[in-house]
Amino acid sequence: MSLSHQTPDGTGSPLLSIIVPSFNQGAFIRRTIESCLEQDYRPIEIVVVDGASKDGTLDVLRSFDGKPEVRWVSEPDSGVVEAVNKGFRLAKGVFAAIQSSDDAYLPGAFRRAIPELASDESLGFVFGDIVKIDAEGREISRAVLEPFSPEAVLSVKTWIPQPSCFFRLDLARALGGWREEVPYAADTDLWFRMMLKARGRKIDAFLAQRRVHGGQRDKQGARIIRDYTQTVKDLFDRSGAPPKLRPAAEAGVLLMMNRYGRDETEEVRSARWAQAVSLYPPLRGPRRSLAARAFAALRRLAGRVRP
Repeated sequence: MSLSHQTPDGTGSPLLSIIVPSFNQGAFIRRTIESCLEQDYRPIEIVVVDGASKDGTLDVLRSFDGKPEVRWVSEPDSGVVEAVNKGFRLAKGVFAAIQSSDDAYLPGAFRRAIPELASDESLGFVFGDIVKIDAEGREISRAVLEPFSPEAVLSVKTWIPQPSCFFRLDLARALGGWREEVPYAADTDLWFRMMLKARGRKIDAFLAQRRVHGGQRDKQGARIIRDYTQTVKDLFDRSGAPPKLRPAAEAGVLLMMNRYGRDETEEVRSARWAQAVSLYPPLRGPRRSLAARAFAALRRLAGRVRP
């Protein structure tokens, strides 16, 4: 195990911590780490929290032991939620991000995101557009997201991609990090709770790559619906979301049920869509192009939740 300490480099810029939860992604994690080190923003620290991988991940991590900006730990854990929260405890930055061990940042991402986040103390997080790539790194498509608003996120008109989101670390800690109660929607749950405490902003720039490969599986539809629904319920019952947000949130739950419900007829799905639009009329228009991308992001998180 290596857990060296990185100190600020004297630039006067705030330290950025990149938390990388990892488990058996040895084929991709090198590119994830390199995409951080290649950024033109400093100071940074890369905190890899590995769940005792059995593939070649540890060999890759050891190859970075000479890099003071890379810190890592590898030990058994209960899954991605525990790994992320451990990363929150180990991180020393003012700002932070969570990058999956098979995704990567695009050049200039840190330089674009962090000054914007630092420029306004009322901002809790910023996020940008993403590029979808295949296992070999070839571009598949691009997701240009709509501007941020709590209503747009809750209704899934837009979404906050984990690979391109940067936030204040003290805010994430104050909110308790990722919740074990909703492991199949843990990142979405944190973004929702952040929205109630601080402003967010969409950056009109491509900041990250989201990789799609054969190791990902979508077999947890019922659990995703369960956890997403619980996240929305808790947002109002426990976190004090204003009632004016409820129509958008309830519409979003219906769309999630449409995406992940199994063995349902088109009539059932169409009825849900009509109900969602009646609850939140701004959903009218081209059906769910952005919503589909949000669902894909949750699906990928579900694939990483280890039993």
